[in-house]
Amino acid sequence: MTTQSAAIPAFRPAAGAPALTASLAVTLIAAATIAGAWFFQLVLDILPCPLCLEQRYAYYLAIPLGALTALAARSGAPRPLLLAGLAILALAALANAGLGAYHSGVEWGLWKGPTDCTGPVVNLGSAGDLLSRLDTVKVVRCDEVQWRFLGLSLAGYNVLISLLMAAIAGWGLVRTASR
Repeated sequence: MTTQSAAIPAFRPAAGAPALTASLAVTLIAAATIAGAWFFQLVLDILPCPLCLEQRYAYYLAIPLGALTALAARSGAPRPLLLAGLAILALAALANAGLGAYHSGVEWGLWKGPTDCTGPVVNLGSAGDLLSRLDTVKVVRCDEVQWRFLGLSLAGYNVLISLLMAAIAGWGLVRTASR
């Protein structure tokens, strides 16, 4: 008795299948997340603070790196190359989860945030320009939540999404290494 995958070679899974699956999933999740961030910023006018902008860097890395890793897996690239791509994706996502957790702690008042985005605004220029600057400057503070859903801010959702991406990349890493 033969299975369909043994009888038809085209149905046999490729050696890079976990790497392909994981890197594509991470790429799609990162692209959807950054598209959502731009939607909040450009359509809903919820402007990002400096910490929010820093949290986007991991997504800007994950989209092209995940796509390249998927292409490499699809092309039958050497296993060490696939492992390196997945490891970088996992580490970037974990670091981003840490940054999101830090930002969430700043929002909840658990610790102080960076001075460039928390606390009072102190320099508004000369007195003659004060009124015109107050009309044009919108200070986005890192310690004030602009939007919450189910008790979590966007920074909190970034932690969850980044942990999911790290878990998927880690799964692909382990499965690719064991083949």
